[in-house]
Amino acid sequence: MAPKVLVSDALSETAVQIFRDRGIDVTFEPKLGKDKDRLLEIIGEFDGLAIRSATKVTDKILAAATNLKVVGRAGIGVDNVDIPAASKKGVIVMNTPFGNSVTTAEHAISLMMAVARQIPEANASTHAGKWEKSRFMGVELTGKTLGVIGAGNIGGIVCDRALGLRMKVVAYDPFLSEERATKLGVTKVELDELLARADFITLHVPLTDKTRNILSAANIAKTKPGVRIINCARGGLIDEDALTEAINSGHVAGAGLDVFAIEPATENPLFGLPNVVCTPHLGASTTEAQENVALQVAEQMSDYLLSGAVQNALNMPSVTAEEARIMGPWLKLAQHLGAFAGQLTAEPIKAINILYDGAVAEMNLDALSCGAIAGIMKASNPDVNMVSAPVVAKERGVKISTTTQAKSGVFDAYIKLTVVTDERERSIAGTVFSDGKPRFIQIKGITIDAEVGADMLYTTNRDVPGIIGTLGQTLGENGVNIANFTLGRSTAGAEAIALLYLDAPLPDPVVEKLHATGMFRQVRPLAFDVA
Repeated sequence: MAPKVLVSDALSETAVQIFRDRGIDVTFEPKLGKDKDRLLEIIGEFDGLAIRSATKVTDKILAAATNLKVVGRAGIGVDNVDIPAASKKGVIVMNTPFGNSVTTAEHAISLMMAVARQIPEANASTHAGKWEKSRFMGVELTGKTLGVIGAGNIGGIVCDRALGLRMKVVAYDPFLSEERATKLGVTKVELDELLARADFITLHVPLTDKTRNILSAANIAKTKPGVRIINCARGGLIDEDALTEAINSGHVAGAGLDVFAIEPATENPLFGLPNVVCTPHLGASTTEAQENVALQVAEQMSDYLLSGAVQNALNMPSVTAEEARIMGPWLKLAQHLGAFAGQLTAEPIKAINILYDGAVAEMNLDALSCGAIAGIMKASNPDVNMVSAPVVAKERGVKISTTTQAKSGVFDAYIKLTVVTDERERSIAGTVFSDGKPRFIQIKGITIDAEVGADMLYTTNRDVPGIIGTLGQTLGENGVNIANFTLGRSTAGAEAIALLYLDAPLPDPVVEKLHATGMFRQVRPLAFDVA
C-alpha cells in the first residue's frame, strides 16, 4: 500500500505533484490547518503531514496520529510543532533550513535602503498630494560601514550584497574565524567595536539567552549618533522600549524591522515613529523562497517514506534503522561531548578534532561526527540540527578532522572530542557502559567517571583542601540537591576538576556565591538533553 501524506497548508501544486509522481497517495487540503477538529478527526489515516506555519502539531494531534511517521515543515521555524512529543511518539520532524536564506538577506538590504532614503514616508507624502522634496533628505550607502551581528548563512549573504554596494563591512560573530572573515571580505570585530563604528547595524542571529536584547539600552547607547538599525532575524534581539527612546531622542536615525518581540504585532511602541519601516515578518515571503521550501519538503518526505532516507531531521540522525539500534547510545554520547565543549567555549572555534577508539571506530562516523558538531553549535544556535551543523561549521571556517584507532586502553571503545581556538584546546572523552548509558571519562586529560545528567555543574580549581566541603555546603544551604559528585585531578596540588549531577538547574545567585569564595577558577552550570 502506498504511503499516505496529508498536505494541510498552502503548498504549491508543483510540490504536491512531487508526492504523486513518487507514488505517494496525497490529500491536499490547504485550509485544513486552521480546522483543528477536522485535522484531529482524520490525522490517524496518514503516514506523513506536510505543513507550513498555520497547522499546529500539538501533543493532542500527535496522540491521534496513530500511523504518522514524519512531519515536514516547509520552512525553518518549527514553533508550531511539539518536537518532544513527536520524538516520544517516534515521529520524525523535518524542516527546510536553507530554502529562504537569499530571500531574508534581500529583505534586510531592502529595509536598509528604505530607511536610508525614507522611502515609505516619502511615498505616503507624495500619494497625499504633497511635494516635500526638502523634507526627505537621505544618506548614501556607498562608503558607509555596515555592522553585521551574526555572519552565518543569511548574515554571510548580507555581507556579500553590502560589499557589492561598496559598503565597508564589520562583523561580530563569536564563531566567525579570521579565515572565514577574510573569505567573506569583512573585518571581524568584537561587539563593542561594531557598535562604535557602524553607520548601519543588521542582526542575523537566533534568539537565545545570550542574544536576547543584544541591542539593549546600554548597547544602543554605545552606537554612533545617527545609526540606523535593521532586524530581519528574530523579535527579542532588540530592547524595543530602548530603541523607541533612542529614536525619539534622535540618537538612532531610523530602523527597519521585520520581526517583533510579540507577534502578530498589532501594536508596538515603535509604530508611528518617524523613519521606522515595519513589515509583518516578510523575510521569507517571496514566490521563489516559498516554492523552494515546498519542493524541498516534498522531496525529503518522499525519500523518507519510500526509502527510509532522512534529511534535515530535527530529532533523528541520518542513519539506517539497523545503525540507529546499535549507534543510539553512542550518538547520544557524541552529542553530550559536543554540548559540554560548546557550553564552555565562548571564543571562535578554529577546529574540531574527533578521535574514535576501538569498536566505535567501525560505526557510521559521519552520523556520530554530525552529532558531536551539532552539540557544539547548539550552544550558540538552537536551530542547528545534525544535518545543518556541518554546513554551519564550514561556513564559519571550522576545520573538522576525525581519527580512528584500534582499542588502546581499558575501554572497548571511546570517543574523544577536542575543540581548538586561538586561546586554548579543550578536550573531553566519553564511553558507553554495558547498560547503554553514556559516561564522561576524561576532561582536559584528567580521568573521571561521571554519569551524564540533565543539569550539571562543572568547576575547576587548584587541588587544595575544602573544595568538596565548599561545594556541598553552598549547594545545600541554597536547596540544591546533588545526585552525583565526581572529582579528578592531574597531580596532587595541581589542577583539579569537579563534575556534579544536580536534580535541578543551578540558580545564578548560587553560581555567584561559589565564585565569591575565591576557590574556583571556573564555575559553569551545564545542561544536557538526556531524553
